[in-house]
Amino acid sequence: MAYHHHLCSSTSFLLREPRSLSSSPKPRPIRGSTPSLKLLSLSFPSKTSIQTSHVSLHDPAPVTQQTQNSPKLSNSHSPDAKTKSYAWVNPRSPRASRLRQLSYDSRYSSLLKVSESLDSCNPNEQDVLTVLSSLGTDVSEQDAVVILNNMSNPQTALLALHYFQNIVKEPSRPVILYNVTIKVFRKSKDLDGAEKLFDEMLQRGVMPDNITFSTLISCARVCALPGKAVEWFEKMPTYGCDPDDVTYSAMIDAYGRAGNVDMALTLYDRARTEKWRIDPVTFSTLIKIYGISGNYDGCLNVYEEMKALGVKPNLVIYNSLLDAMGRAKRPWQAKTIYKEMTTNGISPNWATYAALLRAYGRARYGEDALNVYKEMKDKGLELTVILYNTLLAMCADVGCVDEAVEIFEDMKKSGTCEPDSWTFSSLITIFSCSGKVSEAEEMVNKMLEAGFEPNIFVLTSLIQCYGKAQRTDDVVRTFNQVFELGITPDDRFCGCLLNVMAQTPREELVKLTDCIEKANPKLGHVVKLLVEEQNGEGNFKNEASELFNYIGSDVKKAYCNCLIDICVNLDLLDKACELLELGLSLEIYADIQSRSPTQWSLNLKGLSLGAALTALHVWINDLTKVLESGEELPPLLGINTGHGKHKYSEKGLATVFELHLKELNAPFHEAPDKVGWFLTTKVAAKSWLESRHAPDLVVA
Repeated sequence: MAYHHHLCSSTSFLLREPRSLSSSPKPRPIRGSTPSLKLLSLSFPSKTSIQTSHVSLHDPAPVTQQTQNSPKLSNSHSPDAKTKSYAWVNPRSPRASRLRQLSYDSRYSSLLKVSESLDSCNPNEQDVLTVLSSLGTDVSEQDAVVILNNMSNPQTALLALHYFQNIVKEPSRPVILYNVTIKVFRKSKDLDGAEKLFDEMLQRGVMPDNITFSTLISCARVCALPGKAVEWFEKMPTYGCDPDDVTYSAMIDAYGRAGNVDMALTLYDRARTEKWRIDPVTFSTLIKIYGISGNYDGCLNVYEEMKALGVKPNLVIYNSLLDAMGRAKRPWQAKTIYKEMTTNGISPNWATYAALLRAYGRARYGEDALNVYKEMKDKGLELTVILYNTLLAMCADVGCVDEAVEIFEDMKKSGTCEPDSWTFSSLITIFSCSGKVSEAEEMVNKMLEAGFEPNIFVLTSLIQCYGKAQRTDDVVRTFNQVFELGITPDDRFCGCLLNVMAQTPREELVKLTDCIEKANPKLGHVVKLLVEEQNGEGNFKNEASELFNYIGSDVKKAYCNCLIDICVNLDLLDKACELLELGLSLEIYADIQSRSPTQWSLNLKGLSLGAALTALHVWINDLTKVLESGEELPPLLGINTGHGKHKYSEKGLATVFELHLKELNAPFHEAPDKVGWFLTTKVAAKSWLESRHAPDLVVA
């Protein structure tokens, strides 16, 4: 389809032999023009113009006017005169006024009024006939197309179509009137009506053309029925119609929305090769396709290709990209895209802010997420329950206690959102991790009052809360509540119990041992071997190995850290070293020790305090063995603890380790230009290692 001459958006191509509306003879077509595509050129220019417009398959065609000249003023009364002269007419004279009235511009204006009358009249034959009778009996095919093309009421348009089919003599192509009427159904998003009209066409022996199918496809798209668009597209070959590149481009969007990703991407590859014109809606769909499939680089590639082709991204494109970067957990790219969007003069809407909140919230960009939230509040934009919960979950992860309380209060005042179980769960987690027992218990009561039963996440948080406060009996009571509610403890719940054990006085450990054994017998057996200090030869390491092969990979490091912490608290250094060795062999820990020609390092990031102290103990022993073997140390030795602190504590591993190194009188000092690193020289390390009589482990 050549959309520069779209049947549904222009009337010019219909006038093969337009009827004269005056008593003047018909002028000849200009030599070299194509009568089927253009109006006959007349010499008197008019103020009103009817222009052929470019029409997208996605959007309804705009109502435009086509350039039409008034009749030529000739001294010859014969249309066959070889020589013609022209006379100037004062545009203010009565003669000029009469000429304007005789021009097709005047006719076009009157036809537009007929369209308006048909749109507003009752959808019955009598009322439609009354409106159309004003046209008289001399109605051209062009007149019918202009009227139908400018209508928006499909019910009266259908009646008008049937009237024109009876009155228009020898139409050039009967399908044209059907096409412009189908367009009216598209304007009204009435695909069912359009499909019924298509069936009527076939019953009357009128064969559809490319325009028929392109209009039906675009109708399905505006109705958000991509499957129907695909269905109509795949019918085209049956009727001998070959899609053009515009239709193919539109089908990238339709196939993508219909879930046929392979076909959509295949067409997109072809579009790039054959340089089809692709509209922003299709680019947006492609970005969504890549985002859902997890190919986030593909999203960015489409974005860059789009800009290279000169297609300006719109708000929908930017929102799709921001959503994709949120899924990818790439908040830095979301920030860059958002900055580019605002620089290009596009104002964010609710969907933009929602995408940013999800992107920053998932990646734990606390400050950025809270800034977006404040901006939404300032603009009076309402949040959904999901967005409120995203913010609260982020606050729970980064330790923003006061901000979470404020957000919760805003949520209750909003009048549009009610807290759900996830809302309460996040708040209970925040209070529990902060050690605010009374606030956590109060929130549990509010949750019950709202009609929500505590879930596994809530009870896990409560156990953590009571464990921090060393209220072991409350831990046991909450544990029993899990079984009373019929909840099955998961790996994370058992990991929380292990963590609580690492903070519990030795005399109360037996209470928790029974709980762990009930929740996870394999884990309970390993813990009992520690707490009861059973020393079967090789028994502990084998049981621990069997446990790690049994549990999920996402909790292995947490379990190993907690078990080593318990060993350190119980002064079971040998078992702590066995667990560390087991963790290294099973690749639970990786690259704890690294060596280069100039520096040997101990990397402790991701280890608990007990596991880090155990790793330090092993490293010191290894360095001592190196010296005893006569091997040289490198010029520099370093310990990397990381520079972060615990989200609910002012102390990080670096702070605690600095105190511990001082207690050991170790010559390691914090590097001024490398946060979290403690460095020493070969000479200082050698002197210190030689002065040590025993590699005692001192717990800070």
